[in-house]
Amino acid sequence: MNARINHQQLLRFAGLFTWGMVGIPLLYAGWQGFDQSGLSSGSVSGWIFSYLAFGVLYLLVTGQLNIYRRGWRDSVSLLLLTLFAIAVSYYSETGLGSMLLTVIAGILPWLLPVRLGSLWLIVSHLLVIPVFIFSSDGLTWWEAFLQSLLYAGFSTFVFVTGYVAKQQAAAREEQRRLIAELRAARTLLAENSRVGERLRISRELHDLLGHHLTALSLNLEVAGHLSEGKAQEHVRQSHALAKLLLSDVREAVSEMREGCAIDILAAIAPLVQPMPNLDIHLHADPDLTLEDSGVAQVILRCVQELITNTIKHARASKLELSLQKLDNLLILKSEDDGVGATLARLGNGLQGMKERVRALNGKLLIQSTPGHGFSVSITLPLGE
Repeated sequence: MNARINHQQLLRFAGLFTWGMVGIPLLYAGWQGFDQSGLSSGSVSGWIFSYLAFGVLYLLVTGQLNIYRRGWRDSVSLLLLTLFAIAVSYYSETGLGSMLLTVIAGILPWLLPVRLGSLWLIVSHLLVIPVFIFSSDGLTWWEAFLQSLLYAGFSTFVFVTGYVAKQQAAAREEQRRLIAELRAARTLLAENSRVGERLRISRELHDLLGHHLTALSLNLEVAGHLSEGKAQEHVRQSHALAKLLLSDVREAVSEMREGCAIDILAAIAPLVQPMPNLDIHLHADPDLTLEDSGVAQVILRCVQELITNTIKHARASKLELSLQKLDNLLILKSEDDGVGATLARLGNGLQGMKERVRALNGKLLIQSTPGHGFSVSITLPLGE
């Protein structure tokens, strides 16, 4: 399979192809002449409208399929799709609507829980039974029931196929998330190791080499007072060189300590990679660094939790993140354009994030109302 086509797109194209094939009898009836088919003008108009409306609505619904998307709009769209499919059977007096119900079966697992989707599938096919009874073929109730079960069997296979595709998409998304978290943690660990090694080397230079050079400088100064002639001149030169070397060592130690800062943006970068259904924008100073590894760890986990919550619950298309230093404070802000939520009770993820922030004497502020997005502001104090 082409790697550029995911499961949602493949499922969508298969459904559109089936919808197109279902339209062939409509084209054939129009070519032969609807007046010879025994259908009234109202039935023909209803057939055409229901068929085209089903295709347009299916195109819109399947354009934004994802493993977390379930809302009242999806339920309304699913109801309309089902009604249009049944209407096609009603106006055409055929089982074409049952074929469209089979197309719907492929996206049922994406829009409804499995049990409710299974019930929806069965009930929708049972609603077509009267069409088989009162059609020109005039099937009995038992024959119409068996006919409906036959289409329901095909739909069940498609339903299971759609469910498997959703499970694979969920597994792939979970794998992507875990890999991003692993890369972020590895980057932060590498930064901590680098900082720790620089601090160790700087301490060794300061405590060992600096101490010995200071002692050497003092001894050379004493020797300069005790010596005479050319020997005194060489001693003074050596004393000047020792003082210069000691100054260079102190400068090198200072530079190494100044470079002992964590590149937090490099650690966050794997988490904010582009996603199919969510645009993530991070606004921060490119030179932003942190001295405290504990603060860096908390910021990394908070960004991770904010992105995960947005993907799973917000049904948002855009997430704005900002990270900035203000005096001795580090401020992380998050805002999405999702459905929002009531703040009566924090979930486990937000509660854990609040506990992490509180452990560092920070503050966490959440603002959200249904239909107006979800925003989080985190303020952490930084050391002097």
